[in-house]
Amino acid sequence: MEILYLLIPLGVVLVAFAGAALVWALHSGQYDGLDQQSRRMPDDEP
Repeated sequence: MEILYLLIPLGVVLVAFAGAALVWALHSGQYDGLDQQSRRMPDDEP
């Protein structure tokens, strides 16, 4: 039972880091232009 006192806060911290990473990725433009990238590869072939 005592392990829950460690695992629950650790899980909350990990979820907070994952959420912060997602917010950072969204604000830095990591997901911008996904449609253009998928069409660029077939267009590059001769």
